[in-house]
Amino acid sequence: MTAKLYATAQLIKGFQLALDNGRSHSVISDQPSDTGTNIGATPLELCVMSHAGCYAVICLLTAKKMRVNLKDLTVKVSAVKTDEAGTITEETFDIAIKTDAPEDRIQRLHEVTLKNCPVGLLFEKASVKTSYKINITKTGE
Repeated sequence: MTAKLYATAQLIKGFQLALDNGRSHSVISDQPSDTGTNIGATPLELCVMSHAGCYAVICLLTAKKMRVNLKDLTVKVSAVKTDEAGTITEETFDIAIKTDAPEDRIQRLHEVTLKNCPVGLLFEKASVKTSYKINITKTGE
């Protein structure tokens, strides 16, 4: 199966851009107040946000297929951009899961999520060093 994705970046003013996916969904990006007006996330920040969101969605879809009941899920990502590389070189994921599932099932869920996360695969192919910390809270605790 081949899918096409679309994006349009339309200048609003200064560094403010309306980013649109062609399906009536858009977001405003901007630069921090030293350059722009700080009205939205930068395009690079949107990449990191996309990675966190993609991991979460794939995790939820995979949990449903595996019949793992997730009561709550939070994915926080911190990224490092170096001047030398000019882009992101490292990411650290802090994943909080609330579930009654055993730890080995959550580890398997994580492994399958990584294999199927399209944004994560892009970051992997770009040689971004990524580490993951999973904090599991058992339901009822």
